[in-house]
Amino acid sequence: MRKAQTQAYLEFARIRSGPLYRSACLLTSGDTHLAEDLVQETLGRMYLVWNRTSKLGNPAAYAQTVLVRAFLTHQRRRSSTERPIAEPPDLPAGAGSDTTLRITLLEALARLSPKDRAVLVMRYWEDRSIEETAAAMDTTPGAIRTRCVRALGRLRDELGGELADLIAH
Repeated sequence: MRKAQTQAYLEFARIRSGPLYRSACLLTSGDTHLAEDLVQETLGRMYLVWNRTSKLGNPAAYAQTVLVRAFLTHQRRRSSTERPIAEPPDLPAGAGSDTTLRITLLEALARLSPKDRAVLVMRYWEDRSIEETAAAMDTTPGAIRTRCVRALGRLRDELGGELADLIAH
């Protein structure tokens, strides 16, 4: 029985580590090292509760919630504002990708508060509902709606005319 649970967990971790990492990169505004740490912490916490997954209902959604909460907990620490580098690392451009646009968006996300970033990533990157986002952030749906509107406004202000210039090219 224990071996079957371990195998099921390893399969879950293999399948979900990529999507968790992508979400973590967005949450951390491109800090790949912190994103890796958050994914590792998330998978560690998932392993601890894995034998109760039948009670969780949707382990993938639960893992995303654990990731967001780990990120928000990290942001509350004083050391979370320390950055070993000033610029995001250069990432290889995939086919059809626009690295300038991606870096501009990551930099704009980095200037938002951690909670604003978390709301935008969960609502618009992970395509979560308002209720799911509220549950993950341990707040009310009304607070999420308000934060979404304000966070999008702040993101637009941060980008200014840059986004239109980048998309037009």
